[in-house]
Amino acid sequence: MRVVFAGTPEVAVPSLQLLLSSPQHDVVGVISRPDAAAGRGRSLVRSPVAALADEHGIEVITPRRLSDPGVLDRLRSWRPDSGAVVAYGGLVPAGLLDLPTHGWINLHFSVLPAWRGAAPVQHAIAAGDEITGASTFLLEEGLDTGPVYGVITETIAPADTSGDLLGRLSEAGAHLLVSTLDGLESGDLTPVAQTAHGVSHAPKVDVDEARIRWDLPAHIVDRRVRAHTPAPGAWTTLEGTRIKLGPVTPLAGDDPTPGAAPADRRAPGSLTVAKKTVDVATATHPVRLSWVQPPGKKAMPAADWARGARLTDGTVLE
Repeated sequence: MRVVFAGTPEVAVPSLQLLLSSPQHDVVGVISRPDAAAGRGRSLVRSPVAALADEHGIEVITPRRLSDPGVLDRLRSWRPDSGAVVAYGGLVPAGLLDLPTHGWINLHFSVLPAWRGAAPVQHAIAAGDEITGASTFLLEEGLDTGPVYGVITETIAPADTSGDLLGRLSEAGAHLLVSTLDGLESGDLTPVAQTAHGVSHAPKVDVDEARIRWDLPAHIVDRRVRAHTPAPGAWTTLEGTRIKLGPVTPLAGDDPTPGAAPADRRAPGSLTVAKKTVDVATATHPVRLSWVQPPGKKAMPAADWARGARLTDGTVLE
């Protein structure tokens, strides 16, 4: 099968790698997002998917939009039987949906119809889901609404960050995608319409949404930090300065009775600083910080950060 692959970040690389090694499929072209500025020098860098395609001598186009002039002609010249989409980062316009013989097959990192949208893994962890997965479905004009070809499931571990979970799903999902293309080529696979029940949405998470609120219960703080690690990065502020946070550990203890305010309970955001630990008060019991990254510095153990900044008990994170 002649396949056009559309993808951009590292999580799409396992799918392209597996397709390139498949004797049944021929990757005839790759679409990726334009080169982006990175590093201190802000030099332009190829996306991970484009870089892999370059290594294999596959033609890559990087339009700002798939509706840009010339994209349709280029796709036609590739004569694709199918399009495979994994975290491309842009919409496939209606005028291109029917161009491949078998349409565009999207690998999405949730069990549809749950968590349609750009950030399904982050939202699943923040919501406290115990199970997630990946789905392959036929792209249509609606947002992640197309009929589903295949599904795999994955348990969300108590300490999973979105980076951990995406890493596993990207590997398992690659096999699901190739199996889906195998089934399309053999004619043995028929998509099933998504149910109208259980629909939820996962819009892109911006930096402001990754700010941690210490007036929430400890288990919610834990979920939100893990959901936003590594991207866009959980953060808080100290005296107006933004500080990036690594995963936290909720400390053992009983949640207080709703509405209760024991006299010895610290205000949310208050630090308890010890020689080797730094704990932060929440609406329930405290959480223990792992690492902290002040602006312009590398990540460091929370205790080293507190010692260097000369922080004391009662210091408050805003």
